Amino acid sequence: MTAAPQVEVPGGVAAAPPRVTRGPGLVIAVAVLLVLAAAPLFLAPFATTTLTRIVVFALFAVSLDLLVGVTGMPSLGHAGYFGAGAYAAGWTSINVTAEAPIPLLVGAVFGALAAAATGWITVRTSGVFFLMLTLAIGETLQQLADSWESVTGGANGMAGIPATRIAGTPLANAGFTYWYVLAAAVLGFAVVVLLARSPWGAALRGIRDNEPRMRALGYATALYKYAVFVVAGGVAGAAGALLVAQQRLVTPADLGFMTASFALLAVIIGGAGSLWGACLGAALVIVVRDALGPSLDGHGTLVLGIAFVLVVYLLPRGAAGVRLLPARTGRRT
Repeated sequence: MTAAPQVEVPGGVAAAPPRVTRGPGLVIAVAVLLVLAAAPLFLAPFATTTLTRIVVFALFAVSLDLLVGVTGMPSLGHAGYFGAGAYAAGWTSINVTAEAPIPLLVGAVFGALAAAATGWITVRTSGVFFLMLTLAIGETLQQLADSWESVTGGANGMAGIPATRIAGTPLANAGFTYWYVLAAAVLGFAVVVLLARSPWGAALRGIRDNEPRMRALGYATALYKYAVFVVAGGVAGAAGALLVAQQRLVTPADLGFMTASFALLAVIIGGAGSLWGACLGAALVIVVRDALGPSLDGHGTLVLGIAFVLVVYLLPRGAAGVRLLPARTGRRT
């Protein structure tokens, strides 16, 4: 017999949590991934492009969920790091090289640096003060992009970004671009999942649930919050770099309040704290806003607002709170 593992915490030893069987979830995840990988073989170019945008926005929403759902830090300025990564990747593609994965790495690094430069002060606040401070930072970054015309292109955006290249071959085909974006997004999603399920992620959830108690147990909560803020900014920057690979254009709107609010809406609809739920919410936002919006006479935002109200009243835990099959639990003996 193998004894159940125990988790040591300052001040005592906690009982081992029940083991959750994840077999069906893994099978579903693999099946979804296979379907996504095969999608360009059956979809038209426009549908493939829309699916690419969904994948990009899903990674962006997952990075925000790391703050909102895992750590309990709702942000309205997270698009600033998404846009910073996009501009950095676009500038690198134009002036240095478009060879993958260099623009992607540059975007991730610049997103993390922007978060590091602003996070040291934001994580010292909480609640509505944190929310409004992140909003102010996001708006400041948007104004900077709008006024720094020599670098960003100003209100017209940064255009003329060359296609991403792999081994010297540009990804001019929508399907090839999609596969590149999907591979990078899956890698980013995997990194976030591993971090969220690690002891570090458990500490973040403890901060979300009861920060004063975590401080009393000896955790440097401000340092944990700063670290997750930087990591989330880096993942958002990587998502921005993937946006550049898809649309080859960056505008100040990509750093603005509307982009940040759509990401927060995706997290809430999908279920804050559920990373795969954030992906579902992102898919709904992009489909309604970009694919169905023109046929709705520009009322896509209204439809999203109605969906948000319905989710708040009918599904308090979001789409992730709907369980088709009960989770099986049991203790290791």
